[in-house]
Amino acid sequence: MDTNKRTKPLFFMAVFLPDIIPGMILVTGATGFIGQVLLRHLAESGLPVRILLRPGRIDSRLPLGQNVDAVVCSLSDSAGLSAAMKGVDVVYHLAGSEWRGARADLMNTDVLGTQAICQAAADAQVRRLFFLSHLGADRLSIYHLMKAKAIAEGHIQRSGVPYTILRTGPVFGPNDHFTTSLAQLIRQLPFFIFMPNGGDTLIHPLWVEDLATCLVWALDLPETANQVLSIGGPEFLRFNQVVDEIMRVARLRRIKVPIHTRLLHFGTVWLEDYFHNLPVNVNWADYLGIDRTAGLDTLPTIFHLIPSRFSQRLDYLRILPRSTKSPIKAGA
Repeated sequence: MDTNKRTKPLFFMAVFLPDIIPGMILVTGATGFIGQVLLRHLAESGLPVRILLRPGRIDSRLPLGQNVDAVVCSLSDSAGLSAAMKGVDVVYHLAGSEWRGARADLMNTDVLGTQAICQAAADAQVRRLFFLSHLGADRLSIYHLMKAKAIAEGHIQRSGVPYTILRTGPVFGPNDHFTTSLAQLIRQLPFFIFMPNGGDTLIHPLWVEDLATCLVWALDLPETANQVLSIGGPEFLRFNQVVDEIMRVARLRRIKVPIHTRLLHFGTVWLEDYFHNLPVNVNWADYLGIDRTAGLDTLPTIFHLIPSRFSQRLDYLRILPRSTKSPIKAGA
């Protein structure tokens, strides 16, 4: 089953895409969790790729063994973005700051950064702009991240560039900010784990390989142009079920303690002030404030893809360190 699902897109792309996309593909956020997987899918499909790197530091997660162009440029550098867009037909805009939690610069990175990408893409006459958003993105949301994503979506929709916006639930896979971080947190807490809303919140996890497949296949699906699509995996899960499955795979046992979502929010903000490498952050806590789900039939109907179930793709959690000693170090 897995072999058929993974080889079909590569053949499909090799046959059809060269006539549709003769130019370059630009990826922002290419060194992130989702970006690295997308780069591999694009490289396996033989498509020319350019990545946008933040200036100021050498990133240890640069793609190795992949033939990609690299441009060092910040999202606030209009001249640099114009140069990066030269010859570009498609942009995958994955860059964001939400992983920084309470220290995230949502206005400058997620909102104004997206606006700058849109302007540069419009000037370069880019033929498609892809953007990853979240289920629950809304200008009127009480959650800052969801509000920022909705404002960024608005910039994209008004840019004049053909777009595809994918709103997803939690994306999981090796080294993610969801299951891996939860497993690390559970290991660091010796007796218990807090459960916002008693663990009853519904979420809609999506395997990162399925998301990357959708991003690549959408290039040859004209019905995905100028659409905001809400997608997720094949099942809704309560957070209780997610934690149980993670503990089962990682061979951990903890007592689950209910906690009010707002209390968890303020507690997480306080902890982030003191610990720089906390496994979870306030944006993760806020995500569990309300149910966030999409239609179960979107991937099969639009992308002709049967997504993987959550429990089938967690083997990477088995190889996490078994030590329960907390690696958290106090920040400056």
